[in-house]
Amino acid sequence: MDGGDGARRSTSEAEESERPAPTLSDVARAAGVSLATADRVLNRRPGVRLATVEKVEAAMAALRFERHPGAAALARRARFRVAALLPRGSNPFMLRLRDELERASRRPAARALALDLMEVDTFDPAGLAAEIERAGGSHDAVLAVGLDHPTVAAAIDAAGARGVPVVTLVSDVPGSARARYVGVDNRAAGRVAAALAGRLSGSEPRSVAVLLGARALRDHRDRLDGFQEVLAARYPLLRLDAVMEGQDDPDLTKEAVRRFLHRSAPPAAIYSAGAGNAGLAAALSEYDLQPLVIAHELTAETRPLIESGAIDVLIVQDPGHEARSALRALSAELTGTQLDEAQERIRIEILMKDNLP
Repeated sequence: MDGGDGARRSTSEAEESERPAPTLSDVARAAGVSLATADRVLNRRPGVRLATVEKVEAAMAALRFERHPGAAALARRARFRVAALLPRGSNPFMLRLRDELERASRRPAARALALDLMEVDTFDPAGLAAEIERAGGSHDAVLAVGLDHPTVAAAIDAAGARGVPVVTLVSDVPGSARARYVGVDNRAAGRVAAALAGRLSGSEPRSVAVLLGARALRDHRDRLDGFQEVLAARYPLLRLDAVMEGQDDPDLTKEAVRRFLHRSAPPAAIYSAGAGNAGLAAALSEYDLQPLVIAHELTAETRPLIESGAIDVLIVQDPGHEARSALRALSAELTGTQLDEAQERIRIEILMKDNLP
């Protein structure tokens, strides 16, 4: 009997020794969390709920997971799946940003990130929230152009609670648990626009108008707030007559501007805080008006407009810098590394016809 038990024990031990050692991916699967979350628990990095830590540690114990000396090197070679949720439509700046993200994802610095680019309706809070939730369940991290809405914030919070970091790009969701925002200070951009309008539109009492994609877009609302702030403080002779919304679409923008011009006196200046500027130029041309026009971003749409004089000033940000910065931020969140904050600052630039690159 003893001999039989010994033989069975030897066979069992031999089978166990031949079994491959459990990996961190096995642990993540067993615990029902992302690989990034399991890695955070293993390396005792912050940002993971206690209940999640306990689940991961229980899975490690059940699988008899042991970190070996080469684990850090293996972790550095891990590929993290990242969902990039970008606006659906023809917004030229967003199309350029998509190209820059694809280019940045091929750089050696982003070799640990497998980027999945997805088009979503960023003007629909329920739809965007659903896409964030879906991506949070299938990916290690999420990059999203944000919509400042409670439903979207809740989806970001839920992803973060699962250990899936969300980085907002261009437009923020500041009340959420997003890991980081990458983009310009949009309130400052609006202040710059107001300063330009005040300096360039004359010293007599005049009216101005603002054109947004939508108030729900945090970047557009921040630009409006900054614009109003400087008008009130420094240019009281400029009266804000209207705030229009065009959904960043040229046709919808054209109709919104037409409605405004039909019922109001021609403004001295129009600040276009979003896209759809071809529609703005078309409406002004129909009414044979040439107010001061301040807009955003140098794109295939705005370049000919500023060259022709339909736009006077562009306030721009560098989409290439934003794309690279966003991927660095995601990589830092997933691997626990530090960012060089000076490198990540996205600057505001002012372009006129005379200094176009």
